[in-house]
Amino acid sequence: MFESRRLPAQADEYAPDGSEVRRLLRVAGGSMAHFRLAPGQTSSAVMHRSVEEIWYVLEGRGEIWRSQDGAAEIVALEPGLCLTIPLGTCFQFRAAPDEPVSLVAVTLPPWPGDDEAIPVAGAW
Repeated sequence: MFESRRLPAQADEYAPDGSEVRRLLRVAGGSMAHFRLAPGQTSSAVMHRSVEEIWYVLEGRGEIWRSQDGAAEIVALEPGLCLTIPLGTCFQFRAAPDEPVSLVAVTLPPWPGDDEAIPVAGAW
């Protein structure tokens, strides 16, 4: 009925964008996971087919590029920042050269599987 889970020490898998994934929990309406990029690593640029996400940066620094319907921006990732990735948004993120970046993300509805992410042309 109730679930609890600690953050796994090792990655469960790698996301389609190349970031480390540590699965947390899921309910009927959404899922949560921890993501990490190593220092200097850049994710592949993707767009999701059916989910949107809310991210919260836990530690480290980096940048995220988001683009949708002709609007684009690059935002600094730093602890305490919360951001959205609405459905249909192309995005890519990277860690600072000297430190990893880690965050938790809520996916709505729950993450359906690896074919959810469509490769797109990115900023980096």
